[in-house]
Amino acid sequence: MRLADFILSRLEPILAEWERFAATLLPAAANLNSEALRDHARVMLEAIAKDLSQEQTGEAQRLKSMGMAPRVDGAPPTAAQTHATLRARDGFNIDQLTAEFRALRASVVRLWLAETTPAPDDLQDIIRFNEAIDQALCESTHDFSLALEQTRNLLLGMLGHDMRNPLGVIVSTASYLTRLNAGDEVSVAATRLIKSGARIQALVSDLVDFSRTQLGVGINVVPASTDLEKIFRDELDLQRAAHPGRSFTLDVSGDLVGAWDGHRLNQVLGNLVSNAVKYGADDTPIRVRLVGNAAHVSFSIANDGAAIPAQFMEQMFKPLARGPQTAEGADPTDPGLGLGLYIAREIVRAHQGAVSVRSDDTGTVFSVDLPR
Repeated sequence: MRLADFILSRLEPILAEWERFAATLLPAAANLNSEALRDHARVMLEAIAKDLSQEQTGEAQRLKSMGMAPRVDGAPPTAAQTHATLRARDGFNIDQLTAEFRALRASVVRLWLAETTPAPDDLQDIIRFNEAIDQALCESTHDFSLALEQTRNLLLGMLGHDMRNPLGVIVSTASYLTRLNAGDEVSVAATRLIKSGARIQALVSDLVDFSRTQLGVGINVVPASTDLEKIFRDELDLQRAAHPGRSFTLDVSGDLVGAWDGHRLNQVLGNLVSNAVKYGADDTPIRVRLVGNAAHVSFSIANDGAAIPAQFMEQMFKPLARGPQTAEGADPTDPGLGLGLYIAREIVRAHQGAVSVRSDDTGTVFSVDLPR
């Protein structure tokens, strides 16, 4: 039996061996089910069998053996590329990824030889099979490295972005202490806080600048029992401390306890409220509404002020996109990096939820819907 026919007729035993081996790649594989362990292995095997069945020039074989098979511009990612991205997201390392392909190569050949006595013509099938595996491995390791780099840059960007608000509270509180005239010791301590906060803010800015590259593999969330009302009240208290001249309201109703990543949703609220403070009218409140029902929890952040321009609405959730600095309430000296809305959307997506925005002359409303 030719190798291509064998692969297609024995897909299940081959996939079972792939799954058994993938399950040993700990700790990344510990919580993956059968479907996740097999991932794109079936599609890769079907593509390899199709490749083996087609005529191929010597030059094409040579390029494939080096992982340099030509690609059509605009072609969708191959199964090997998508597999790499998912493995990176699940916490596999590069050694584990390459081990999967080595194990696949060995298991296919071993199972084939156990059922077939190769003829001289079958040697060419083995050569071409190895070339196809090499091509898939090169595609996979390349995209795996890109995914790790993107994840690292995303985490650095999030770290820098999310440190800014608590640092702002520290500095503003220290400034307040210096104005109390509570004694020289308090004034000296407050001045020390202000200087230290300024130094940290400078380091954070450097960190964020370094991370301004490719972003967007996704954000890991760890759901646990969470009371969203408590989280929202705590975050709004921080916002009041950071923006003493602004007014915030919170309207809650329904069951607001469920399984979400409370820390990540706190980030979402903080980013959306900060955006409303930045672009909303100074003399009107930021209105937060939180509603829970049997299937979903939804919340909205509304502010009065000028409508968001149509051209910005199309890109506002993209990384590094910044709002119009002429907007009412915006600080033209603020070097915002445009990560807040992007991070908020990615966290909501990681919860299988959706975020939307409506803006007109009456104001702007960001809405988030989270399934239970």
